[in-house]
Amino acid sequence: MPANFGDDEQKANDPSAAEHRQDAEKAVGRNPHPDFAKVQASRPGWDHEKSWHFTKSANPDWKQGDGANDGGESLKTNHVEIDPYEDGRPAVFNYKLLISAIIPRPIGFVGTRSEDGFAGGFSNAKDTLVNLAAIKECTINIISEHFIEAANATSINAPYGTSEWDLTGLTPAPCTDVKCSRVKESIFSVEGKLFSTQEFESRATPGKKTGVLAIVEGVRFWVRGDALNEEKNLVDPAILRPMSRLGGIMYGRTVEGCEIPRPSW
Repeated sequence: MPANFGDDEQKANDPSAAEHRQDAEKAVGRNPHPDFAKVQASRPGWDHEKSWHFTKSANPDWKQGDGANDGGESLKTNHVEIDPYEDGRPAVFNYKLLISAIIPRPIGFVGTRSEDGFAGGFSNAKDTLVNLAAIKECTINIISEHFIEAANATSINAPYGTSEWDLTGLTPAPCTDVKCSRVKESIFSVEGKLFSTQEFESRATPGKKTGVLAIVEGVRFWVRGDALNEEKNLVDPAILRPMSRLGGIMYGRTVEGCEIPRPSW
C-alpha cells in the first residue's frame, strides 16, 4: 500500500469503499445542527477552573433492599420495546440508538502503522483495521481534556495513507515492544499486540460483513509520572481528566466522583 494513497487512486482501486467512507457520516446524521458555529457561539465557554472533586453519593443512607434512590420516579413511565430487526428499520437507527444510550464511553484512540512503515489511521476504523490486521500490533491512547480537539480531528474521512500526526499536531513517542508510536500527550497509553479477530455478518442482509471485533493484548503500559502513585497501580483522575463519548457529536467531562464501598456478606 503506497504511503500517499490519494482519493483518485483509492476510488480507482476500491470505488465502493471510497464512496462508503465519504457518505457514512451523512447517513448517520450525527451532527443535529445545521449551523453548528452559531449554536457553539451561544453556549458558555469552557470552564478551565473546574477541578476534580469528590461528592457524597446520591443517598449516603441507602440500606439493602431500598432499591433506586429516586423514590420510585423511574417506575412511573413505561418503556418502549424496539425490535432491532423490524422490517423497514434502517441499521443506522440501531447504531444511533446504542451510541446515545451506552454512555459515557471511554475513548482510547488506536495508533497503527501500515506494512510499509507509514503511520496513520489511529482513529479511522477502516485504516486501523487494515493496519492492525497487517502488522498485528498497535497502541491505545486514552484521551484527556487537553487534546480533545486534536483527537476529534482524527475522525475525518481522510484517504488511506494520510498521516493523522500531521492532521492533529500531536506528538509521536517511541514504544518498547511494538513499532507503532504512542501519543506523547496521552497520560495513559498501552502497547498492544493483536490476539484475535472475529468478523460479524448482518442478520438483516446475509452475506454482508458488518463489523470486526479485534482482541488486543496489552504488553506494556505508559503513565505520565505526575499521574501515577508510588506503587504504580493507580492513575489519578485529577491528572488524567479523561473525556468520554456520548451520543451524536457530544463529549463528556469527568470532573467529580463519589465513593461507595463494596458490601461484604
